[in-house]
Amino acid sequence: MTITENPSAAPVTVAVRRRNRIPGWLKGVIWAVVAIAVLSMASYATGVDTLTSSNTAHTALRLALPILLCALGGLWAERAGVVNIGLEGMMILGTWGAAWGAYYGGVWAGLVAAIVFGALGGLLHAVATVTFNVNHIVSGVAINLLGLGIAKYLSNLVFTPLSGNPRQSPPVPKFDTYSATFLGDWLGDLEKARRVGISDVAGILHGLVTEVAPLTMLAIVLVPVSYLVLWRTRFGLRLRSCGENPVAAESLGVNVYLHKYVAMLISGGLAGMGGASLVLLSGGADYLENQTNSRGYIGLAAMIFGNWRPGGLLGGAALFGYADGLQLSGGGKAVLALLYGTVILLGVIVVVQLIRRQWIAAAIGVVGAGVLYAIYWANDSLPSDLIPYTAHFVTLIVLAVASQRLRPPRADGVPYRRGEGD
Repeated sequence: MTITENPSAAPVTVAVRRRNRIPGWLKGVIWAVVAIAVLSMASYATGVDTLTSSNTAHTALRLALPILLCALGGLWAERAGVVNIGLEGMMILGTWGAAWGAYYGGVWAGLVAAIVFGALGGLLHAVATVTFNVNHIVSGVAINLLGLGIAKYLSNLVFTPLSGNPRQSPPVPKFDTYSATFLGDWLGDLEKARRVGISDVAGILHGLVTEVAPLTMLAIVLVPVSYLVLWRTRFGLRLRSCGENPVAAESLGVNVYLHKYVAMLISGGLAGMGGASLVLLSGGADYLENQTNSRGYIGLAAMIFGNWRPGGLLGGAALFGYADGLQLSGGGKAVLALLYGTVILLGVIVVVQLIRRQWIAAAIGVVGAGVLYAIYWANDSLPSDLIPYTAHFVTLIVLAVASQRLRPPRADGVPYRRGEGD
């Protein structure tokens, strides 16, 4: 019997699969619709309107910004092959720089100072990891400690004579905010009507278009800009090649060191912007010691959750920001209602897994839903000591669930020396 091979069959099959694949932006829209539907059902079933209120959405947007900007910073660094654990330290430097610049020169000067201070932290991390091949994790931890120490020293030096307190700055100006007045009024009326589904969507949208700062709009715009630069330009292709195979990139004439340095400067600058959002946005505090509260690490988790893609990390930042905003707006009762919504979501996922005949995943989903529902049933509210750590718990759970589908850059964190491929 003669077996004939068709060498063109494999490329055709791959092309068909790619053509039938759902676009990433459409997946994001579908997940957003599913999330809003789940929150709406949970709000109706539990009677907790805070889940979809405009106040929760507005607070979540403000709290998601530093996470989003840090996640973008991590994306730029790790796509170039540098693991940036030091985002927290760069963010701390950004908070101090924002307060210092805003006090002496206004909000825009504060934003520029935050970017510069964060970029300096990124530059130091690049010198250690790229030039001297220091372990990326060790260098990142050192940057975090150094950022905290530098901010404390500078606060003693600059802010103590002004505020009388070395742990905080004097009052600094904030960004002005803008609202879509006509649209906001219409959405506000729909929210107050308390119609199932419609009022929930209106409440979320109302919170997103009310009292929006220029820094908020700039941060959101940076998501598609990062995608276009990294995936649709020659510079972005070369930078990503440094994170996939720097030896091959060097053989094609790419200056690997230069691209890694540029990526780290951008990464640090974005983390500094994240720190500025904590200081310069209306509703936030002035500079305070330990103000970041591990948001740099949560930003790193959002980037990993997003599978090193701009759209995915936007979803991760929204999720963590929402969890943080919910506990501030509604307290333990609202967080408990969110557990009920998670049970509904797990039920949907279990049905999907059963359709796909993935029995083990479905069984795990059933067990998880049962545990969460037992917690919801046994408690009227969660302990107040646990509520501030809602976003941290969500981070751990999401990373555990998403860990099976992650695909980091191949040379992420791998030491590289110029000419080693010769």
